[in-house]
Amino acid sequence: MLLVLPQSSLYLCHRIICNRIRLQKTQMLARYKMYRGSRPAEDPLPEGIRKDVRRHQNHCLSPTKEMVEKYLENPTLQAWKVYEKGYMKLLRRNFRERRDDFDKLADLAMKQDVYIGCSCPTTTNPDIYRCHTVLALKFMKQKYPNLTVAFPGQSSE
Repeated sequence: MLLVLPQSSLYLCHRIICNRIRLQKTQMLARYKMYRGSRPAEDPLPEGIRKDVRRHQNHCLSPTKEMVEKYLENPTLQAWKVYEKGYMKLLRRNFRERRDDFDKLADLAMKQDVYIGCSCPTTTNPDIYRCHTVLALKFMKQKYPNLTVAFPGQSSE
């Protein structure tokens, strides 16, 4: 049975899961939402190291500006599938060319809580699961199986 929760409930569930992992003294890699302007009081910044991995950054997990703009022009399921395929290809290329950056991120997340940030969900892209950070978390978990990863609305894997 699939349970669909409103975005505000997903934030709360994700925060509870992250706190539970933290209480177990397990370091993790997770995502968080970045805001323009003031951050809402009901969604405080996570405690840990925060990495901005949005399109305009030169982070190994950042998508290209062109990929994001193309998807946001018409954020349909079909456009997401194209975006996902292109982004995963970019991650595989970056992993070959910038392996040290990935290794450092994984090592850091095994020692401290690390959160990768993006502006999603937004009005244009309201589905948190259509965010590159969720794909990046899946990629990191695949490449680093011993890494504790917290996905939105799910327990850590």
